[in-house]
Amino acid sequence: MLEGAVVVPFRNEVRMRTNDLTNEVLANLRKPRPYPAVTLVLPTHRTKPDKLQDPVRLRNLIAETGRRLADDPQVTAAVRADVIKQLEQVENELDLMYALDTLVVFAAQGEHQFWHLTRRADTERIVINDTFLTRNLVAARAQSRPYWVLTFDEDTARLWSGAGEQLTEEQRYGFPVEHETNVSERERASRTGVYTTGYRDEAALQHLRDVDADLAKVLENEPRPLLVAGLQHGLTALADVGTHAARNALATVPKGGLANARASVVYEAIAPARDELLRTRADRALRDLSDAMGRKEFVAGIDEVWRAAQEGRLALLVVEETYRQKVRLTSGHLSPAADDAVSDESGEVRDDIVDETVESALSTEADVVFVADDALAEHDRIAGVVRYTWAG
Repeated sequence: MLEGAVVVPFRNEVRMRTNDLTNEVLANLRKPRPYPAVTLVLPTHRTKPDKLQDPVRLRNLIAETGRRLADDPQVTAAVRADVIKQLEQVENELDLMYALDTLVVFAAQGEHQFWHLTRRADTERIVINDTFLTRNLVAARAQSRPYWVLTFDEDTARLWSGAGEQLTEEQRYGFPVEHETNVSERERASRTGVYTTGYRDEAALQHLRDVDADLAKVLENEPRPLLVAGLQHGLTALADVGTHAARNALATVPKGGLANARASVVYEAIAPARDELLRTRADRALRDLSDAMGRKEFVAGIDEVWRAAQEGRLALLVVEETYRQKVRLTSGHLSPAADDAVSDESGEVRDDIVDETVESALSTEADVVFVADDALAEHDRIAGVVRYTWAG
């Protein structure tokens, strides 16, 4: 298994998910392998009856890969057998009854791994090269920007670390924060159904100050977008106490009963607010592109954007969801290449330069945002904001 990857055991399966992706993991995956390095991309299903076809579709992809390797003069029989064995081990190890939206499988001589992603691929793919195709992982990671969720009531406050649809409770920075509510006060509220005057005593307000202080530590040490969920009177009270760290929340969810809920229940409650944050983020990225044009800090088209990413100049990269481009690299510049193009004396052919551009941007801490198709139609489907421009 690759160094730096986090492996989460689940039943008899090793499930590697978007939360486990780091720059180091992606860099290791992109390292050249002895040919052939096989990548399989399979859109999967979460519910029946569609999910019942996924194992058959995976088996068909593996069989087609075997046929392609058998027809490839660069691949010896021994190497082909090794790679197919790795793919068959994946088939035996994973349980597609627990699939998400996309399965990505990597196999080469002596190694294999697979990833479950919450971002749906547009089509099945088999890619045979001397590197793995990591575009789907990169896109899922960029879309699954980490965020914090605070759930609380009069008794308990819990902190959740989120990425995409994955939520994990964090027991750091003083969380969970516990406080014993006055019993008679709780019973009165339960009988009358009147909660609007909660947090009336100093002990309850001090509980909120403690929550707010611990939240301030979280945001200072690990800045992320914050969502806060609790009853409306609690949200109001929390915003009025302490150092006001809760006021940094990008969204609030006025819903009770989440302080001791399971991760799946918490996610279901905050999902609409998170989806709205993603839409807002995409709209803001498009506005930033427009503003950058006036400052001459704007780049567009794969050649210009790729070079800015290679030079570490991108502050923001915006890409249409399904944009892919095969290119030929000649004298430091890119030009579109046909699907059947191969490297020759006229230049090196790169299969998916968008994948490489996104990874380069992420490695230099640029913000990467995926937007709907046609949102960048006037800019050749990819654009960015640069940190600086070259003089002259």
